[in-house]
Parts: sequence; C-alpha cells; structure tokens
Amino acid sequence: MEASKEQEVSLSDHEVEEKEEALIGELGELDIGRKEGDSEPESTHVESRPTLDDVEEILGYKFNDRRLLEEALTHHSFADTPFCYQRLEYVGDAVVNLLFTKEQYFQYPDLRPGPLTRLRAANVDTEKLARVAIKHGLHRYLRHRMPIFEDQIQAFKRAILDYPVHSNGLIDVPKTLADIVESTIGAVFIDCNFSLDTLWKVFQSLLEPIISPSALKVHPVTELYELCQKKGLKLRFVDLWSESSSFIVFANDQLVGRGMYKAKKDIALNRAAKDALENIGRFLGEGENTHEDDSGLNKLKDALNHDDKNEFT
Repeated sequence: MEASKEQEVSLSDHEVEEKEEALIGELGELDIGRKEGDSEPESTHVESRPTLDDVEEILGYKFNDRRLLEEALTHHSFADTPFCYQRLEYVGDAVVNLLFTKEQYFQYPDLRPGPLTRLRAANVDTEKLARVAIKHGLHRYLRHRMPIFEDQIQAFKRAILDYPVHSNGLIDVPKTLADIVESTIGAVFIDCNFSLDTLWKVFQSLLEPIISPSALKVHPVTELYELCQKKGLKLRFVDLWSESSSFIVFANDQLVGRGMYKAKKDIALNRAAKDALENIGRFLGEGENTHEDDSGLNKLKDALNHDDKNEFT
C-alpha cells in the first residue's frame, strides 16, 4: 500500500515537471544557470521577448508544426541538445539561393550568368540577411545564452546607419542574425510542404529592399583592381595585419590607401581598398600622394621592405 502511494506521488511529480518543461519550451525565457539574486541578462527578460504568435504575425504565416519555428529560433548555446537552428539553417541557406535563382532567371531574361550570380550573392549574403533580421526584429525571439550577442547587435545597428543598403564588406556582421533568417526560411519551407511559391509569398516582402542590377555595387577590392587595370597602374596590397591589424595600398609605388580592423582581416583589406578608391582620383589628377598621414609613410615603407613576403598583387 505504501509502495502504491509512493508511485502515485512520483507520477504526480513527473506530470508537474512535464508541464513546467512545456511552459519553458513555449516561452524560452528561463536561464537555468542564473542564481537567485543575480541580475537577469537583457536577452532573457520575459517581458522583452514576445511569443511565437508575434513571429507568425511578422511572417504572415501560420505554422502547422510550430515546433519547427521554435527550433528555428533556438541557438545551440541555449541547451546542450541537438534541438537548435543549425539543421534548418542548412535547409534555408540552400532554399534562399534557389528562390533568387528562380525569380531572377525570369525577371532578368537578358542578364548573363555572371551578373546573375553576383546579383543573387548580394541578396543572400550574411550582411543582407542580417539586415532583414534587424529590420523585422527577429533577433528578439532568439533563445540563446550568448552574453556578447546584444552588444554585437547594437554595434551592427550603428554601423549600418552609414550604409543604407549594403556596406560591401566594410562592417562586421554578427553571423547569427543571418543564420536565424535562413533557419526561419527553412522552417517555413518544410512546414508548407516544400512549396517554393508559398515560400516566396511569405518572404518576398520581408527580404526587401531586394538589390537590383542597377543598385548592385562592386566589391571595393574588385573595383580597385579594375580601376588600376584600366588606368595602367601597378597595384600592390601590403599585409601588415599581424603587426598592426592593417593593410596599406600602393599604386605605382605611391601610397594611396590604408585600412585597419583588428577583429577580422578581410574587413581591414576591404577598408584599405575603399580608402584607396577615395584617394586614387586625386592621386591620378595631381600626381601626388594624397594620404593625410605623411608622417607615417616612411614607417609603412620600412615595414614593407622587411616583410615583402606578405605582399600580393
């Protein structure tokens, strides 16, 4: 008889635990690792993150299997389980490329494969999709335990103010923002029984502004190479990133550009090319060095002489 009572209590406790877990899964708000009395991180405030109903309202799509949406908005840091957005991101990455391939093929019948490829890439790259996440506030629904994520978002928001459509590699982009757009696309694609037409109806407006051929910008490094080739200039990039997080640029052995960025080497390179593009017009017109930091020129040249192995043309 006592054993029977103990079993009843055990079953009752288990049921309570299941209800609590279901509630946690629905809200995605509790930080299990937080001790009583600790300040609660901004990213885990119950009142600051709306429910999945709001995500469906943003998308204009009602899920048949809402667990797909929950999975799409769960970062692997949130729980030590396979239940996170990575598999759906994999699906979404492939599908969003297919969406733009299909739409652009019919929209631009006279555009050749090369320009079509560049146009598609501009519309689905990390920065473009991260902007979509910010514009529609999808990051507010992400379940995660990344302390630096909020700071990254704020830095990205400030950076894009200088580039209304796209920076072409000049700013640092939190990849997670693009990931959740792709994972959400993957979730809708699976939920709507793999209908590309339904998927495009859901995401066409969300992906605005869609970059057109007339608005497509050339990457600064590519643009600089093309300009120097056209003008008959010998272009040299000098890699000083390991020493000073920078690149410098020479045209006909004249210093025309410099770019620095400590966190990512490719951004430093892109900024150096952008700086050179802004200076090289005056260099061509006046035949003089236009770099403002003349006092640092000799130092940069000395670094170049001692590190020729890092040079590429």
